[in-house]
Amino acid sequence: MEDKKVNKQQETSANIKGIYLLPNLFTTAGLFGGFYSIVAAMQHKFEVACIAILIAMIADGLDGRVARLTHTESAFGVEYDSLADMVAFGLAPALLLFSWSLHYLGKLGWLIAFFYVACTALRLARFNTQTENADKRFYKGIACTAAAGVVASTVWYLLALGLNDGGRLLAIIMAIFTIIIAVLQVSNVKFYSFKTFGLKGVVPFMFLVVFVIVLIALAFDPPRVLFFSFAAYLILGPFIAWRVTRKG
Repeated sequence: MEDKKVNKQQETSANIKGIYLLPNLFTTAGLFGGFYSIVAAMQHKFEVACIAILIAMIADGLDGRVARLTHTESAFGVEYDSLADMVAFGLAPALLLFSWSLHYLGKLGWLIAFFYVACTALRLARFNTQTENADKRFYKGIACTAAAGVVASTVWYLLALGLNDGGRLLAIIMAIFTIIIAVLQVSNVKFYSFKTFGLKGVVPFMFLVVFVIVLIALAFDPPRVLFFSFAAYLILGPFIAWRVTRKG
C-alpha cells in the first residue's frame, strides 16, 4: 500500500514541470506585504504595518482573477495562496494587534493574538476542504482577507485619531474586538462574497461616477474611508447575504 502511495507521488511529481509565473507573482507580493507588515509592527511602525496588510489584500485579490483570466489555475497556486494568506492575513494582523496594544495585557494579550492566528488557520483549512460544495455567492464566516482588512483599517483609523498609545483600557477593548473578528472567521454567519458581481458586463453610468467619488474620498482621507468601508461590510455583509438568499 505504501509502495503505491510512493509511486503515485513520484508520478505526480514527474508530471509537474514548472509553475505559472504571473499569478504566483501576485501571491508572492501578498506574502511580501504580510511579512513586511510583521517587520514594521516589530519596529513600532504601525501605520506602515497597516498599509502593508492592505496592499497584500490587493495582491491577494488579483492573483486568483489573473489566474482565471489567463487560464493559469493550478493546484500549486491554490496551496501557495493559502500559505501566503496565513502569513499576510493571520500572522501579520495578530502581531500588529499585539505589538500595538495587546502587549499591555501580558500573557493574556499574546494568547488572544494566537487565538486570532488559530482561527485564521482553521478558517483557511475549512475553506480549502469545502470549495467544491460551497455557494460562491457567500462566505461561511468572514473571509480572512476581509478580517485582516477590518483589523488594519481599524488600527490605522485609531492611529489617525491620535491613539498611538491607549494603554490598558484600549488593550481590553482591542482584546474583545480581536476575539469577535477571530470568532466570525470560523462562524457559520454568511457574508456576501461579491464574486458574482460582474465587471465585464454593462453597468449603469452612475457606477462609474460613484467609483470616482470613492477614489477621491480615499485619496482625501484613506484611514477614515477604509475604516467605515470595512465596518459597513462587517455589519451589512450578513444582511446582504440574507437578502440575496431570499431572492434566490
